[in-house]
Amino acid sequence: MKARRSRLLMVGAVLVALAAPGLVACSAADPSPVDTAAAQSSIRSLSDLDGMSVVEIVDTLEAIPVDEQPTAFTASVRPGSLLLADDDGEEERAMPAGVFHLSVAPYVDGTHDCFFHSLTTCRGELGGRTLEVAVTASDGTVLFDETVIAEDNGYVGLWLPSDIDATLRVSDGERSGEIGISTGPDDLTCLTSLQLT
Repeated sequence: MKARRSRLLMVGAVLVALAAPGLVACSAADPSPVDTAAAQSSIRSLSDLDGMSVVEIVDTLEAIPVDEQPTAFTASVRPGSLLLADDDGEEERAMPAGVFHLSVAPYVDGTHDCFFHSLTTCRGELGGRTLEVAVTASDGTVLFDETVIAEDNGYVGLWLPSDIDATLRVSDGERSGEIGISTGPDDLTCLTSLQLT
């Protein structure tokens, strides 16, 4: 629950920053908090996502426990959109303007290659672990600095401004790691190469 609140607060902070004069010309979607516990128990098909914003869909699907993940569809996070697909086809929903979602699965012993994060199939090593996560932009601005709990799937989802370069630092209290990240239109949305040592 703390990780969920942190993500929603991060979205709000990003969207408030984007609304500042000179940063963007258009407004972003309102990331109203969603009752993810209620939503998770009823999501089995794409039609169950009707009426939810992209932010709500991403946060809800990321938080569903691994053994309850829907299998009738897939959801893949791209730099500017969310790609949803099932046996009947696929649809693409735009991310809020100026916002980038990065899913991070730090690891100690084992990882996998990933570029676009799958909210329904990707698995990381450190599910349920308490992690200290900090993101600092190249100009020194601290974009995120929180203690969070990794979701059951081993990921921490970060809502960040688009088109930035930054440094991501993660610690589990005993081990830590640091890596450069970017949030441009050609960048990855699934970071699995950060080893804690």
